[in-house]
Amino acid sequence: MSGGGMESMSRPAPPDDGGGVNGGDRCGYGFHMPLHYPRYTRAEYEAMPEWKIDCLLTQYGLPSNGDVYQKRKFAMGAFLWTY
Repeated sequence: MSGGGMESMSRPAPPDDGGGVNGGDRCGYGFHMPLHYPRYTRAEYEAMPEWKIDCLLTQYGLPSNGDVYQKRKFAMGAFLWTY
């Protein structure tokens, strides 16, 4: 037992997958809340390729089910603010 003082505890480092911060070209490694809200316009979402929509939804911990049109509609509903 300790003498009642605070002891330093270190956490083990996460495994190095050799791919950089988010695993290189993968969309993400687990879920980590992004620091910034996506700032795409409606036109950018409409032209966005499916892989990029998948990465965006995965990055924010959102489901990426359905075809590209359903994913696009979901992303615009989640991230675009209507005034």
